[in-house]
Amino acid sequence: MVLPVQNQKILEFLELVGRLKHVKRTGWIKCDIDDCESIAGHMYRMGMMTFLLTEENNPTKLDRFKCLQIALVHDLAECIVGDITPHCGVSPEEKHRREDEAMKTIAELTGIAGDRMYELYKEYENQSSPEANFAKDLDRYDMILQAFEYEKRENAPKKLEEFFTATYGKFKHPFIQGLAEELYRQRKEHINSAVNGD
Repeated sequence: MVLPVQNQKILEFLELVGRLKHVKRTGWIKCDIDDCESIAGHMYRMGMMTFLLTEENNPTKLDRFKCLQIALVHDLAECIVGDITPHCGVSPEEKHRREDEAMKTIAELTGIAGDRMYELYKEYENQSSPEANFAKDLDRYDMILQAFEYEKRENAPKKLEEFFTATYGKFKHPFIQGLAEELYRQRKEHINSAVNGD
């Protein structure tokens, strides 16, 4: 039986999304990190972090479900355009144009659901809501957490210092600021023990 056109488009969408499970993040490749994470792995951990928002650490009452949705769509365009970093020789304007075009293509495949994904993507890009701001914090935090994990795995303290320098002082949400402080503390201990030969 021939699938309805809509189902064919949804299948095409799911195959595109599936690429993200296999595309490695460019920043780690450029830093010679073997067996580095995929784009989907990055978005998955960001999504899991939204579950950590509670009554106690979410005084501004962020919409957790919206935060999760933004985390899952913020890099979705990369299934078409790839992971473009500042080191790829592509201007920020051109990167934005390519990603916007890719998101429109994705939206066309999924109808009303795609319209919602595109809307959330634009919210993230424009940082136009508290939830988008929080997702940006998650994006940066997951990056430095991953960097620290690679430094420990490779026994290479400070190897990925540039990622910490690029994000330092940029975290806005108190919950993520606290997590960042704990990460900095653990990293400092790791660096000191390496220097002292512990």
